[in-house]
Amino acid sequence: MKVLVTDPIADAGLERLREAGYEVETAYDVEGDALLNAVSDANGLIVRSGTEVTEEVFEAAEDLVIVGRAGIGVDNIDIDAATDHGVIVANAPEGNVRAAAEHTVAMAFATARSIPQAHSRLKGGEWAKGDYLGTEVNKKTLGVVGLGRVGQEVAKKLDSLGMDLVAYDPYISQDRADQLGAELVDLDECLDRADFLTVHVPLTDETEHLISDEELAQLEGGYLVNCARGGVVDEEALAEAVEDGVMAGAAIDVFAEEPVSQDNPLLDVEDVIVTPHLGASTEAAQENVAVSTADQVVAAFREEPVINALNAPSIDESAFPRVEPYLELADTAGKIAAQLLGDRIAEIEVRYEGEIAEEDVELVTASALKGVFEPLEWQVNAVNAPKIADERGVDVTETKTRQAEDFQSLITVTAKDGDKEISVDGTLFAGDDPRIVRIDGYRVDAIPYGNMLVARNEDAPGVIGHIGSVLGDYDINIAGMFNARETIGGEALSVYNLDGDVPDDVRESLEADERIIEVRQITLDGRDE
Repeated sequence: MKVLVTDPIADAGLERLREAGYEVETAYDVEGDALLNAVSDANGLIVRSGTEVTEEVFEAAEDLVIVGRAGIGVDNIDIDAATDHGVIVANAPEGNVRAAAEHTVAMAFATARSIPQAHSRLKGGEWAKGDYLGTEVNKKTLGVVGLGRVGQEVAKKLDSLGMDLVAYDPYISQDRADQLGAELVDLDECLDRADFLTVHVPLTDETEHLISDEELAQLEGGYLVNCARGGVVDEEALAEAVEDGVMAGAAIDVFAEEPVSQDNPLLDVEDVIVTPHLGASTEAAQENVAVSTADQVVAAFREEPVINALNAPSIDESAFPRVEPYLELADTAGKIAAQLLGDRIAEIEVRYEGEIAEEDVELVTASALKGVFEPLEWQVNAVNAPKIADERGVDVTETKTRQAEDFQSLITVTAKDGDKEISVDGTLFAGDDPRIVRIDGYRVDAIPYGNMLVARNEDAPGVIGHIGSVLGDYDINIAGMFNARETIGGEALSVYNLDGDVPDDVRESLEADERIIEVRQITLDGRDE
């Protein structure tokens, strides 16, 4: 497996990948065709904010498994395109949270006390003590736009210094805000009440220029700090508001274009403090995000949980060993159900019974969907299978019950199209031995691998022998056979494990017998001998 790293990360992350046995190639500052060529044979890609990972990149990287973002923001990665191509996107949100929060607090103090300006003048030989009358943060109101990880950390640090907290974040619960001591308000009220406003939201179509002329006017006499993402704050509007005295000052660490152009209006305003995107620039933060990102790449390669995956079902690391054996079982049950139904699929139900119902099964359900769509899609995995279901208009339901009549744990995948449906039940014997134990209500004990033949037929003497004879005539060996029936003389279902493929003329020959209702071939993965 090969990992391409296109933006510099700490050596600790690179060493973690090499120690795991993977090839690591660094190609910094590549773009355009050079990037497409570099990524063409990569299995993993690690970036920071300097690499644009577009649809074109995913199309060029057919073997790509994961894109790791060594940091929080992923606005430079086309996550929809990644999902379409079955590529995991994961970030490292924890590694630099403390560093970003501390820098935000430092910037708030720096602008409130004019520290850089006073420093510069003193270095120039001026004792300008009387020119700077600072503002204390105690008993002032802090407005937080975006109460995510960094926003929460900033809120906790400044709350401890005596600030009152108001916050705008439509996606956080009232309970969590209460725990932080923050009052949830709408954006207008947050701006009206804030003496200091700190911004902690990603850059999206909805948040671009979220803070512009009208919003800055509401911060009259106050301060703004942005250490999150450039473009969220309208830079020209901010420069004008501070220059005209509408606002007391601002501290900016991120810019709409980086490196920042020398004609950026913020650079000409004395009361706007600027730093060159230093929020995560501590030695500890850089090492933390590099190692965290590398660990997630390793997990993806090993088909283990990717803890910070943004577009893939995730699961707690401690719970993964309990559900891991069921991933392949669910995938197999999905494949069998889809191939037996054989028609358009309108609905998929995944049912869990027994001990497995007590677990987090999101990843197991995604594996079942992967199995259902794999016969229909060229490139499908647990990352994009839920999206494929949505795009195809397939309803997906998941049900659980702790009661299981015959097994400790049972997974049932049902594929439906109108009145027609097929159910496949699977379980594990001896902990990790997958078995298909029911097909469409018929009790079987089938080992799911390789080529399988499923026959519906009348329960009449000689039918099984006839099927065996026809297969023998075509030199197709039977490795195993399982038979079930509704009632004596009613309808029966037989499952055959075969050593070879079943050509169309063989199936036609079998179905020519009036006692045989239907024959379906199921193609699964092989098993280790």
